[in-house]
Amino acid sequence: MPDQRPPLPPFDADSAARKVLAAEAAWNTRDPERVALAYTPDSVWRNRDLFLQGRAEIIDFLTAKGQRELDYVLRKSLWTFGPDRIAVRFQYEWHDIGGQWWRSYGNELWEFDADGLMSRREASINDVAITESERRIRGPRTETEPVLPLR
Repeated sequence: MPDQRPPLPPFDADSAARKVLAAEAAWNTRDPERVALAYTPDSVWRNRDLFLQGRAEIIDFLTAKGQRELDYVLRKSLWTFGPDRIAVRFQYEWHDIGGQWWRSYGNELWEFDADGLMSRREASINDVAITESERRIRGPRTETEPVLPLR
């Protein structure tokens, strides 16, 4: 089926970790349309204080995010998983139009349909101002970069 996004539920430790890394790679493209394809057409999101439903709203949200959070780069880490759910910790770094760098920390709860598309995403995020010299994430994950717990 063309709308499947492997790995598919039910998840085990390996497939859940692969799902997390695939999401990280997609978000690091900063391509709203590509990212939105991982979600069901009627996916429900809570992101901070925003409530979204459907791919069109997700694309609009991600487009605005890309205009506000410049040079965004992300790391995700598997926290736990169930048959059709995954919990993730993440952090990402970005700067605003004024040049202030930020590190954003958060947790996401994901629920998937049988085709591996995310039907629900709940995200809680906090931002911490950092200096450019405090940055830890300089670009997308390399193939040799270990997947370590976030600190």
